[in-house]
Amino acid sequence: MKEVFFQKSRPNIGFQRNLINSGEWCRMSSLLWWGRSDRDYSRNRIVLTLLSEMGFQIQYFHPRSSYTGFMEAHFHDFEKPDVIWVPCFRQKDILSASRWAKKWNIPLIVDPLISAYEKEVFERNKWSPESRKAEKRRLWEADLFSLADVVVADTPAHAEFFSETLGVNPRMLSVLYVSAETDFFKSASSERNPASGRHEILFYGSFLQLQGVDTIVQAAGIFPDMNVRWVLLGDGELKPAMEKAARRHKNIAFEPWIPYASLPSRIAQADILLGIFGSTKKAELVIPNKMFQAMAAGKPVITRYSKAYPPDMFASDVIGWVPCGDPASLAEKVREWIREPEKLAQRGEKTRELFDRFFSKEKMKEMLSNILSKASGENF
Repeated sequence: MKEVFFQKSRPNIGFQRNLINSGEWCRMSSLLWWGRSDRDYSRNRIVLTLLSEMGFQIQYFHPRSSYTGFMEAHFHDFEKPDVIWVPCFRQKDILSASRWAKKWNIPLIVDPLISAYEKEVFERNKWSPESRKAEKRRLWEADLFSLADVVVADTPAHAEFFSETLGVNPRMLSVLYVSAETDFFKSASSERNPASGRHEILFYGSFLQLQGVDTIVQAAGIFPDMNVRWVLLGDGELKPAMEKAARRHKNIAFEPWIPYASLPSRIAQADILLGIFGSTKKAELVIPNKMFQAMAAGKPVITRYSKAYPPDMFASDVIGWVPCGDPASLAEKVREWIREPEKLAQRGEKTRELFDRFFSKEKMKEMLSNILSKASGENF
């Protein structure tokens, strides 16, 4: 039984007219979403929403097995699309999708979001980079990426990694930031109770090594002002160790994970949001979801320096940039901002302006149109 969904929304004609000079993609109208993906994952939701608003008809193919996808597709009555898109984390679906793209003579776009090689070698430390198994994994992924007409990276740093480590031709690389769902994460006045007299510093996440939660705990210890409450929200592998490390710090509180739908309200209660501070390879390459969400919500944010961000962002002092793994710098930045609490609201407004400049829906559509143009072979 085929799984096909046609998006009936009206094409964004004004947007297409503005980009008519970018060429062939304006004549694209249909896309096949290929792979065993979770369509409700935030990256996929955002990309599908953008494509829908740009007027694309979308068919979905979710094979029973990634390894038999090419054969299984013969039993589905697809309408020939203009392009095939393999979504995030679905490296195993690239081979079968590429064979079908070749059969139809249409472009293939791959949006991996992460590198399987990087995750297993540098994040999980499963193998040494010099090991035969690591090299085998690198070559496997490099071969798969070479089958795509365009490989999408979520940051410039990731694009550089795909090129330098996995050998992807730079001309075949494009960047599409993860961004945030701005209909959900909106600028809003703080919901903090001013009568409490305490300022709240909020981190939320899954307590991964790349997030550098240990740096946050140490920073709270360096700045033990009881009028500042450091809240660590979420669950994960490193949480027990962080709870143990924070036992003697009365200004640190832990909260359990909350439903996604409750995040905007919880963010609104905080004075300052924290990004990531880890020194892992992945931490150098990504902009975490929480960063986009906090910026979209118009909250002051402190995070580590990283080449993952647009270079022009560093010209602004709106974001609290600190070195990775440096609790003293983090503590000092919090102390500096808390000294002038009356400026936090204005900083939050400027943070949202920065988001709109670099990561707005309009900016994401522009980047996506460039990806589609590149896939169609247009020079722009």
